[in-house]
Amino acid sequence: MPSYGPDERAVFEDDATKLYEEICQRGGIPANDYRIAEDGELRKAFDLLVEMGLLTFNREQDQWEPEDPTSVQSRIVSPLSQEAAKLLSESSQWNSAFTNLAQSWRRAPQSSARGPFTYLRNLDLINSVLDQLVAECEEEIFTAQPEAGRNARQLARAALRDIELLERGATMRTLYQHSARRSSVTHKYVAAVTARGAEVRTLDEFFNRMIVVDRRVAVIPNRDEPGVAVIVREPAVVAFLVDVFERSWERGRPFTNRETSLLKDIAAEQRAMTMRMLIEGHSDPVSAKRLGVSPRTYAGYVADLKADYDADTRFQLGYTMGRMGISGQEEIEGEPAE
Repeated sequence: MPSYGPDERAVFEDDATKLYEEICQRGGIPANDYRIAEDGELRKAFDLLVEMGLLTFNREQDQWEPEDPTSVQSRIVSPLSQEAAKLLSESSQWNSAFTNLAQSWRRAPQSSARGPFTYLRNLDLINSVLDQLVAECEEEIFTAQPEAGRNARQLARAALRDIELLERGATMRTLYQHSARRSSVTHKYVAAVTARGAEVRTLDEFFNRMIVVDRRVAVIPNRDEPGVAVIVREPAVVAFLVDVFERSWERGRPFTNRETSLLKDIAAEQRAMTMRMLIEGHSDPVSAKRLGVSPRTYAGYVADLKADYDADTRFQLGYTMGRMGISGQEEIEGEPAE
């Protein structure tokens, strides 16, 4: 049986599907239709439909007629699914074999010869190293993900990796900013991992991206070189990062908690932080990044404050808050909900 890959699927999803739908509506297509002639614009799509068995020739009518796609689907899709299952199984076994080697090497005396810091300057390399570190995780992993900018593909990839980690019995805690609660793709990711035991909380303040594996190795961004990651193995530095995470975690709000009182507290925290950004004189782009929102959303927060304090300009707003002794801390009350 012919094998079908991305190129054939692209033709199938576009021209072939349209041609098939037209043939279904008309009950057939004449054999002499110029579009399916040897040099016709739809010849490639036509050949694919015939090869798959979705079109058969009616000699009496001298036309090509459609066949039921459900009878063809199993012949095309089942071999692909079986091949995918085999590749997935083989990949998993290779991954386990390399994980065992990595753990053995890490415990060997020569592994201490590695430097305490390793710089990764390629996104593919960073992702590959992260995948390997997560695969090696034996007990727990902490992650801090500022902003809500992770796209659907990134989160889907992370979900598969993290679910495998959780199903091995490791624990996982993740911190987002409050703004992540507005992201539908983040909600899907959180639902997938929390269903398997992960814990996710959100925080108002800006923090740096961080991943800590088994309290022995951390991955952080290089502040001086955007897009560059630093692998940290120095025990004292890793311990410091763990302490920073734990303090932030204690202040975090459970992501899955949708109680009205909690949502009001979160709104109050974001409002208070907007005040602090204005009082400290930060620019809109910097302030928006600190809150993990878009500049437009941040401008909306400022507009709400102007309306609340009857101010026409930011200068008036700052002056009014100053006269009232507002510092941006007043609305943060109570302890994080459990």
